[in-house]
Amino acid sequence: MVLRLRPYNINDADKILSWSKDERSFYKWSAGVMGEYPITKEQFGFVNNLMAFTAIDDNEIVGFFTMRRPSENFDELRFGFVIVDPKKRGKGYGKAMLKLGLKFAFEIYGAKKVSLGVFENNESAYRCYKAVGFKDVVLEKTETYTVLDEEWKCFELEMDLVNYKLV
Repeated sequence: MVLRLRPYNINDADKILSWSKDERSFYKWSAGVMGEYPITKEQFGFVNNLMAFTAIDDNEIVGFFTMRRPSENFDELRFGFVIVDPKKRGKGYGKAMLKLGLKFAFEIYGAKKVSLGVFENNESAYRCYKAVGFKDVVLEKTETYTVLDEEWKCFELEMDLVNYKLV
């Protein structure tokens, strides 16, 4: 595996959107922010307003994620819409993609912290984030989303610059 990141472009959308074969898998990574399943290539275009990255291995699209600034400065960056090709899951692609994203966030943008949210029913993603070095954030109240007429708890995770240097 020789994974690299490149800026997302609209031509990647069909491949990325094809990875969500059902509503449940779609909402696990999108939280419904983009619209109701299935979304169109045009609806997915809103990621152009974020720092969006496509992960490539041997010219094959294998993953996608975004980064955004929760505030005006670059002290904190937030990962979102993290997805890996289902055929590539469990093979280290997610970890490799996140490590490249962290390198970009800390070493290029100079972030002091990177955060993300993950639904409690997305155990494989949670384990991947923890394996890369993200730590659980204890909040007074866990955020919940109503998805498919169910309450989904969202866990908050983060990594700071000190812990990044230890990874």
